[in-house]
Amino acid sequence: MLLHDTALIYGRYLRQSLRSRFALLFGVLMPLLYLVFFGPLLTGLPLGERGSSWQLLVPGLLLQLGLFGASFAGFSVIIENGQGVVERMRVTPVSRLALLLGRVLRDATVFVFQAVLLVLAAVVMGLRAPLTGVLIGFAFVALLTVSLGSLSYALAMRVRTPGEFGPLINAVSMPSMLLSGLMLPMTLAPGWLDVLSHFMPFRYLVDAVRDAYVGSYTSTAMLYGVLVAAGLVALSVTVGTRVFRTSGA
Repeated sequence: MLLHDTALIYGRYLRQSLRSRFALLFGVLMPLLYLVFFGPLLTGLPLGERGSSWQLLVPGLLLQLGLFGASFAGFSVIIENGQGVVERMRVTPVSRLALLLGRVLRDATVFVFQAVLLVLAAVVMGLRAPLTGVLIGFAFVALLTVSLGSLSYALAMRVRTPGEFGPLINAVSMPSMLLSGLMLPMTLAPGWLDVLSHFMPFRYLVDAVRDAYVGSYTSTAMLYGVLVAAGLVALSVTVGTRVFRTSGA
């Protein structure tokens, strides 16, 4: 029943996304602008990392796509609450876990599709990376989306208006982006900032994807990235499921 319910919810929300093709493509616009206008500035600079500047920038942009997209996914739950959709779901026997999984899996599908478009644009601009590394990057985007999407939906179930939700997400997402080294490696930062960034779990995901893009699949950074990503997914889905159950959604 869980698989059936999850597929049902997933299909419902995926059809909604497919009907809004403009929003589907617009979501990749901001990382694409970074790619076009920021990427050329890094060409030839001594960044202290293996590989080209594109192999450093593109992994950060992929995770930026998942970070901001999934963090704001909860807005849809707030809208549904206002329209009575959540209330109608309460009277159905559908699994509460499926209500969460169907949503986050739809989000993961959408953001991986956008990540594919971003990588294709990066290849045109000069990115060269092994196919295995690119696929690993897509897997990390999916895992990050599932974890942050679960937390975003859980938070959205606890707040009442978008005015409360937006500032909370901004207060978390912006420091996360700056301390994770999405744009530039934190090894270029002052020592105290580099140390502080190690307390930010997203840094380990960025380092892992950058290693994958240069063909290093068995490095320590890759191991840490996989462990952190798996831990985030387990924790986030657990928290999200508990909130959905206690909130009666």
